[in-house]
Amino acid sequence: MDLKDVFHWTKIVYLAFGIVFLTSGILINIVQFFLYVTINRFDKRLFRKINYYLNYSLFSQIVFLLQYWAGIKVMVHVKKSDYDKYFGKENVLLIMNHTYEIDWSIGWVLCENCRMLGNCKTFAKKSIQYIPTLGFAWKVGGSIFLERVWDKDKSVFGSALKELMTYEDVFWLLLTAEGTRFTKEKHEASKEFAKKNGLPELRHHLTPRTKGFTMSLPHIRKSIPAIYNIHIGVKPSDVEPSLRNLLLRKPLTTGLYAERIPMSEVPETEEEQITWLHNLYKKKDEAFHSYLSTGSWFELSNIEECQGFYLPRRIFPAINFAFWCIAILVPLGYLLIKLLISGSLVYFCTACAILASFLVFFDKILGETKISQGSTYGVNKGNGSGKTKG
Repeated sequence: MDLKDVFHWTKIVYLAFGIVFLTSGILINIVQFFLYVTINRFDKRLFRKINYYLNYSLFSQIVFLLQYWAGIKVMVHVKKSDYDKYFGKENVLLIMNHTYEIDWSIGWVLCENCRMLGNCKTFAKKSIQYIPTLGFAWKVGGSIFLERVWDKDKSVFGSALKELMTYEDVFWLLLTAEGTRFTKEKHEASKEFAKKNGLPELRHHLTPRTKGFTMSLPHIRKSIPAIYNIHIGVKPSDVEPSLRNLLLRKPLTTGLYAERIPMSEVPETEEEQITWLHNLYKKKDEAFHSYLSTGSWFELSNIEECQGFYLPRRIFPAINFAFWCIAILVPLGYLLIKLLISGSLVYFCTACAILASFLVFFDKILGETKISQGSTYGVNKGNGSGKTKG
């Protein structure tokens, strides 16, 4: 297959997946909005249960892309006893690295296997909530959106967490304490900040911002019994880990280390919590350095070795995606063929223009995941992870 064939094949895949994902996402968003302004007003529990499946139907398309289309295998290292006993059975605060464009989607593979994909929440920048499909689904699904300016965020921070803690079903809440995605520029600023403030200088992470972590704990301690230390790695020799490369079916070797930390092990005072978080990131940094250097989380780190296993491919993401493909692409293909046969060139060109707009819009959504599109948070104003206050 020459480069021209690859180019055309890529555009077809982009267009097909983009049409299915965007159309199904918008339809799901419409249903979510209707239920949010009706059922949610008098029965939040019922709304949340229905919304779990709506979110799953949307989010699992990304899992399908990773596991079925791109063929990614995720090797997980975790204490098997903890995985069997706790994962998917308790409310959790996940603290994860934010290194790659697709680390969140690899994390979703774990969520899907633990039956938590429809109830995963996150702290995210406020602008994301206005993006159709994923942004709106997160908004009505209980995720917490922040402007990353504490004077503005503190007024909604406590109330948002208080509302989240009323969920009757098990949920996972993701916190990326680095505050933004890792880049070389931000890393240099982070190291300079750490050096000035006597904090650990991390080789593969940004110095964690402690404010969100310490301010969350008083609201979540009674409802969340554990913290999961999650770390995702991709072998440096592999291709760039991006959604575009996943669509091109370029192979990646991914690893995921998970550690369950009982909430009782997290100190009570803010000063001690700050120190605890910095020590956790120092530990994460050592494990990640070991993985990047040797392919093992344990060889060059001090963490306890545990057995690894590949996350299985469950059938439900494939069934869900097949349903949406049939429901969307078959009628659309029939319509295009009918317009072409009818000889109505104007209508046919209009339909093609609409399809092209899908491609452009989907490309913009993919652009939101690119590292180059990440925020400058942490570069222009210093790291902001105060030594004492966070």
